[in-house]
Amino acid sequence: MKKIIIVLFALLITCGIQAQSQQVTTDVKLPKHPRLLMLKGEESALKKKINKDSYWKALHADVLKEAEAIIDLPIQPKRLVGMRMAVQTEDLRRMYFLGYAYRMTGQKKYAARAEQEMLCAADFDTWNPSHFLDVAEMTMALAVGYDWCYDALPAASREKIRTAIIEKGLKASLNEKQAWFLTCNHNWNQVCNAGMLYGALAVFEDNKEFSTQIINRALNTLPLSMAAYAPAGAYPEGPGYWGYGTTFNVFFNAALEKAFGTDFGLNATPGFLQTGVYSQSLISPSFYQFNYSDNGARAGFNPAVFWFYSKTQDPALLYYQKSLFEQNTQKSYLKDRTLLLALIFGAGSGASLANPAEPTALMYAKQSATSVAVMRSGWAPGNTFLGYKMGSPSVNHAHMDVGSFIFEADGIRWAIDLGGENYNRLETRGVDLWNTTQPSQRWDVYKYRTKSHSTLCFNDKPQLVKGVADLNDSGESNGVMYAMSDISAVFADQIPGVKRAVSLVDKKYAVIQDLFTTNGQFTKVRWNMTSEAEKVTTINETTLLLEKGGKKLYLKVDAPFPVRFYNELAVPANTYDTPLNGERFVGFEADLALNTTQQIAVYLMPGEQVSGAKAPYKF
Repeated sequence: MKKIIIVLFALLITCGIQAQSQQVTTDVKLPKHPRLLMLKGEESALKKKINKDSYWKALHADVLKEAEAIIDLPIQPKRLVGMRMAVQTEDLRRMYFLGYAYRMTGQKKYAARAEQEMLCAADFDTWNPSHFLDVAEMTMALAVGYDWCYDALPAASREKIRTAIIEKGLKASLNEKQAWFLTCNHNWNQVCNAGMLYGALAVFEDNKEFSTQIINRALNTLPLSMAAYAPAGAYPEGPGYWGYGTTFNVFFNAALEKAFGTDFGLNATPGFLQTGVYSQSLISPSFYQFNYSDNGARAGFNPAVFWFYSKTQDPALLYYQKSLFEQNTQKSYLKDRTLLLALIFGAGSGASLANPAEPTALMYAKQSATSVAVMRSGWAPGNTFLGYKMGSPSVNHAHMDVGSFIFEADGIRWAIDLGGENYNRLETRGVDLWNTTQPSQRWDVYKYRTKSHSTLCFNDKPQLVKGVADLNDSGESNGVMYAMSDISAVFADQIPGVKRAVSLVDKKYAVIQDLFTTNGQFTKVRWNMTSEAEKVTTINETTLLLEKGGKKLYLKVDAPFPVRFYNELAVPANTYDTPLNGERFVGFEADLALNTTQQIAVYLMPGEQVSGAKAPYKF
């Protein structure tokens, strides 16, 4: 034990983390099992709240039905897919569902089935510490199963599961090479620290000294990742990774509050309680996400949002969740290992999905490591939606997509982002995916490169990885919502200066404005829009007509120089890239004048051309 404490102390020094003002001590008295997320005896109060709301009653019944189905599933043996273990996510889901069913019904068959799964996982040789997210999720899985089914587990099973949590989970994090998550500022920190916290809390009374060290280490290092929410809640890694990192951050903070009666000040981290609004704001009226970086396009029912509602009582957080719940007739949310957060904190806080009020804010523009702005004509299906992404390719999971935008109108996604790639597909084909240096092979991946995004490209060169573009100006005035960024830093080796402003005018049409400052070197600009349009027709030398599903969008260019339009199917050149499904690149190229400053404006006009449209932003 003395050796473990020395190693942990050395690791904390290496991390260079300032200790929190409050720390856990070995004499702290934790609640008896179960203690994770719901204390013993809280089941009754939750049942009463669930029974008051038809939505929560339906979800509760579905969870119990799914737990019944899990009983008949085969036990999962250890299995690897590439560098990742392929069972920990499902084990975590099973432990939450089975544990919940046991606690809410008292039927021991659920605990018995959870016991079988945990004993199997306890026999794995390792939980794949080279990819520590696997260890974190498996540690949380066994911690939840152990804690929630504690009084139904035989003593011998408790001992075996507890030993596995310590040896294969907590002690694995003592290896400095594997525990690099302690010094990072993204989702790995959040997920891994949450897993370690749950393991330490589950076995606390039997390993007080060691568990205390693990808990305090987590309290010391989690703030590194939480600092990314400052100043106002925009999450740098995008909405999909928000759903991963932030959800496990919620697991972490909620567990602290139940076990210790305090969050140790973490909820007061600048921007954290505001980040629920970020996740909702990036959902479009047709229920797609602004999926920049490695994020998927489709929005889904998001359980973590209900924890933020429990803290803020902001009704804007519920509006899209109601629709996402109702539209999911296949009930795929039952495959979500985090689903119970919706019941515990949604029903538990009295949140109602029956008739949530439509949000009033039509614009969201926030600064962060990845600044983002979205503008909309409204929140209902068919409304117009414009998104603008800034930041840097150096941010975790980012692409060379600084300055990119998406645009949706009449239910059609006219300007899109291709989103993320399949990591295992690239890794097993030898792509150096996680090397983010400028010459890295990562930037050859079709979906990641500059030319595949709705942004600018100069002389066919990629953006600079270390460049950063902030949100320099934004607001609403005279029927115009706008956001502007000086994006020069990501093009610094190509052109002296570039600014881009995006605007939504009169809630009807979008304007993309660019200001170029050139020197005496030849500069060709490529203005690109990635689109799902089915047909593109050239109307004249300044106007294109895009069509899809019987709807129309006019793309009109106002420039002081001639432009050369192009319309290309997006076809990856590399065999390691995932094939695409008819997406295309629409835009133009032009040669910029030397030693001058020039401005262009591109109008995106749904349905019909707007007479007298003018570029609204004044650089």
